[in-house]
Amino acid sequence: MGHGIAQAAASNGFTVIAFENEDRFLKSGEERINGSLSKMVKREKMTQEQMDSVLSNISYTTDPADLSDVDMVVEAVIENMDLKKSLYKSLNEHCKPECLFASNTSSLSITEMAEVSGRPERFVGVHFFNPVQMMKLVEVIHTEHTDDKVFEAAYNWVESIKKVAVSCGDTPGFIVNRLLVPALTQGMLMLDRGDASIKDIDVSMQLGAGHPMGPLKLADYIGLDTCIFIMQGWVDKYPDEPAFTVPKCLQERVDRGELGRKTGKGFYTWEGDKPVAPVE
Repeated sequence: MGHGIAQAAASNGFTVIAFENEDRFLKSGEERINGSLSKMVKREKMTQEQMDSVLSNISYTTDPADLSDVDMVVEAVIENMDLKKSLYKSLNEHCKPECLFASNTSSLSITEMAEVSGRPERFVGVHFFNPVQMMKLVEVIHTEHTDDKVFEAAYNWVESIKKVAVSCGDTPGFIVNRLLVPALTQGMLMLDRGDASIKDIDVSMQLGAGHPMGPLKLADYIGLDTCIFIMQGWVDKYPDEPAFTVPKCLQERVDRGELGRKTGKGFYTWEGDKPVAPVE
């Protein structure tokens, strides 16, 4: 996600400093950006000169001191609250007081991170969707601590990089995942109860609700490990919320290492990115 956000910002004229703790991760991100832009040149969606211009806007560092004068930090580390908290404590020491902090989390509490950041009034969420280069939506999340002008600045920045910004409070999963993940698990609970087959659940939502793919196929595409990670986190934190539950069929598949598209088997068998048949 980080390389995609960096590319999106640099492509729209912003000066970007890409930061990683380890050089190997930094090199990987740089290679992904170069590869993504090279594909666009080959497809004649940009010229070589435009690619060179984008790349000139990005520098790379493993030294947090290089972030001392940045105006905004967009964090995109893995979904681990302890890791994110530790990072923000470090960033608070290195970044100027005016710097805005923004977390690209998909499911963790923005408020919890803000309250350890040393600058809760200058903290927001900016949830991009993968792949960043293609997906237009960004959820911009405010907490009870967020200064209105800071939120407006983050919202305007998202729009300035040609994304569509939507505003949301710090509710679990924000807008998209709060609606989507429980919907996926409801399909799985129907399977647990024997109400309908995998095929019939998915076909029903495709043809009856106009969805591009059904909930079980979509869960496979996302990754069943990702689905259970999000849902289990909500179950642990909000045990009284009836919409948050881990279906038996999901837990069993994850326990067997059947994670969907990425492993070739989940609710469907997969050949690369193509679903072959449901696993009844």
